[in-house]
Order: sequence, then C-alpha cells, then structure tokens
Amino acid sequence: MLTHPENNNTILTPDQVLENRGRVAIFIDGSNLFYAALQLGIEIDYTKLLCRLTAGSRLLRSFFYTGVDPTNEKQQGFLLWMRRNGYRVISKELVQLPDGSKKANLDVEIAVDMMALVGSYDTAVLVSGDGDLAYAVDAVSYRGVRVEVVSLRSMTSDSLINVADRYIDLETIKEDIQKTPRHPNYTYRPLSGIGMVDEQQSR
Repeated sequence: MLTHPENNNTILTPDQVLENRGRVAIFIDGSNLFYAALQLGIEIDYTKLLCRLTAGSRLLRSFFYTGVDPTNEKQQGFLLWMRRNGYRVISKELVQLPDGSKKANLDVEIAVDMMALVGSYDTAVLVSGDGDLAYAVDAVSYRGVRVEVVSLRSMTSDSLINVADRYIDLETIKEDIQKTPRHPNYTYRPLSGIGMVDEQQSR
C-alpha cells in the first residue's frame, strides 16, 4: 500500500504518485490535436497547452509535428509564432491524395525523435491517439521512460492506451487549454517563462 511519508494512514492519489515526472519531453501530433479540438468545439491556446502539459516539471523540449501548405500564409504565421513561443516545429509538406484531400503523415518523425532522445528525458507526453505509435511508446517504455498519452478518447486507439503509463482524455482538461474570448485589440505576447500563464489568459 502506498502511504504518504508524513502520515502512514493516508493513501496517495495517482496524481501524487506521478507528480515526480523528472525531465519532460512533449511530442504533439498537430493534425490529431486539430481534429480533436474540432470535436470538442474549442480553439487551442498553445501557451496554456504547453503550461498544462509541462505542469511545473522541467521541460526538455516540446515538439509540434504538422503538415504544411507553403502557400498558406496564415499557417506560416502560426508556425512562426509557435517557434518563438516554446515549440520546436517539425514539418512536412502536405501531399495531395487521389480523393483531393491533403495529408502529411509524421508518425515516423515522432517515433524517431522519441527514441533518439531516450536518456535525455524521464517522461514523454505524447499528444496523439494514433495507434501506429504504440510500438514506439512500448519501445521507449522498455528503455525506462514513463509515457503519458493525451488525446480525445473517441479518437484514441486502445493499443496506445494499453502501453501508456498514464492516459489523459482531452475532454477532462479542455477548460485548461482552450482560448478565452479576447478584446479586439488583444495580441499574443511571447512566453516569459515555461510554467507561467499570462495573467490576461486566466481572466
């Protein structure tokens, strides 16, 4: 039985057991998160997201993987903002599919980075529900890494949840990571430090 060192009669909660996460590396599947946000009916505040996923732990690096359309100026502006506000953006040009849709699969890039950095981080936070990543998660787990999977349950493969040490449904943290209404003249300001949310964003 797990007990608190100051009170042998108090059982620790799962959150207390996991709060010593060590160095954290975050791996975000941009496309998966985008569609999850659509399902939830929210717009992600990426400053809040980074703070929520880091949760006061020491952040090694936060990767954001996404397909890009070079002709989309709005997207280019968004990715520039991401690079300047705590994210390492890994991108791949979108490929046109036979049905007319465009897609870029970055599963390999996510898996390679997770493996390559083993030894530099203690906890991996994977924001994706893609079951194709289950093998990579299992592999880094065997190398001593604790893996937290964060995604929308309806878009998450059981195989990914089964190999993770902890699963967090985006539905349960959406209030912490969504954008709140802004004044018309509001503009983002760069992060002054990881773990601190802009006061205006909490109002």
